[in-house]
Amino acid sequence: MYDYMNMSGQRRRIERAESCLSSVRQKSLTNTDADIISTLPDFLLSHILSLLPTKDAVVTSILSSRWRPLWTLVPLLDLDEYQLFRTQNQTFRFPEIVSRIFILRNTVPNPTPIHKLRIRCFNNCVPLHIDTWVRATFRHRVQELDLSICTDPNEPLELPRSVFFCSTLVVLKLEGNFNILINPPSACEFPSLRILELRNVKFANSDSLSTLLNACTVLQDLTLNANFTNLDNFNLIVLVDTLKALDLRVESSSYRVHINTPALQYFSFSGPLGEDVVLENLPNLDDTLIDIDVQHGVCIQDYAKRVRDFMRPLSNIVDMELCIEVVEILYNASSHDNIPMFHNLNSLSLFGLRYFEWRVVQVLLHRTPKLQVLVFDLSADHASRSAIDGCLEKLQDVPECLSSHLTACHYRELSGKEIEMELVRQILKAARVLKTMSISVEDTLDSEVKLRVCEEISKYQRSSDSCQIAFD
Repeated sequence: MYDYMNMSGQRRRIERAESCLSSVRQKSLTNTDADIISTLPDFLLSHILSLLPTKDAVVTSILSSRWRPLWTLVPLLDLDEYQLFRTQNQTFRFPEIVSRIFILRNTVPNPTPIHKLRIRCFNNCVPLHIDTWVRATFRHRVQELDLSICTDPNEPLELPRSVFFCSTLVVLKLEGNFNILINPPSACEFPSLRILELRNVKFANSDSLSTLLNACTVLQDLTLNANFTNLDNFNLIVLVDTLKALDLRVESSSYRVHINTPALQYFSFSGPLGEDVVLENLPNLDDTLIDIDVQHGVCIQDYAKRVRDFMRPLSNIVDMELCIEVVEILYNASSHDNIPMFHNLNSLSLFGLRYFEWRVVQVLLHRTPKLQVLVFDLSADHASRSAIDGCLEKLQDVPECLSSHLTACHYRELSGKEIEMELVRQILKAARVLKTMSISVEDTLDSEVKLRVCEEISKYQRSSDSCQIAFD
């Protein structure tokens, strides 16, 4: 849970709670039969209740008159449809329960302002209900809004205008089945927003995202998972000086990318590349995850050029997770000398299907001269004969990283297939300063097969005398 309460605020709450004891509580303190927990200060009891689901916190109000108002002191409402309906034979529907919670809260004198509102509704929510609850919350100085909803596709939820002018909002998380409409006014502003997550939302026009981001003057963390198929040439423009983490997952190729984020430290991209991609001004970027989809129906040479242009501004990164398909695109469709050099890369993790060729990995290793940690995290697949033949090719020119820098190699979920075994053998034979080769074997393998795989790898020739092979 995001902590919005600074130390001075806590002290004020303690002083207020101790100086304004209710008569009921005063009686409980003098009653020798009173339970110990009821004698605790209001601020402490409300903190305990904040650790419970809202449903359970509200239920405590039936314990006694001492407990009746305590749940209203909790500065968050977590309204999860699954939690509220986890018992059978419910009398009321979800909207009725939530509305009743808001009504009960308003009947208590001076309820604690709601700092966080979280709503999870998946059974054809009515946008009017969500709109009403959000508006009721935004009358307070709300700091976090987290919505995950599913409405009728023909009746999307458009966020209330007040959301786009909330000066106290720090975290905004929106998730829907493309039924939350983002349509920010041109003059919107989020002076305090630091975390923005938009998952499967719908944008009103091609500039909606740009308008929204221009209003976020202190944004540090942006997550965007979107499909732009309903819009032509969507503008995915991120020009945020304060942004430190960016996670983009796109499901269409009809968009324009322009990223200029000088403070960015982490960048993740997943999906097909658009035709117009510009990455620039990334001096602090040191950690990336790249999972570019193969785009069918496009000239492979042209697409490879897009991939090269996309990767080149990332050449100074230190840690990278890379889909093996990206390397194959570069290998098969361009001169290897055109593949960007990653001079500062220290750690590389390759993920994807096990259908790959050893020569493809070799080419990539030639572009990472200072690599120290290499990880293979490949999911199960049936390797073809040609892939195995490619893997079995001898290592003709040892990459610099294998000869003088690689100290750790990890292979996760080894299945014992020939293509994998040969890859491990090639690395052990070529890596001259390797200290650790750690291997985890698939749990589904028979114990005798596991033993055979481990024994075979243990006998492989090692160029490094200090190399230790560790099996999980």
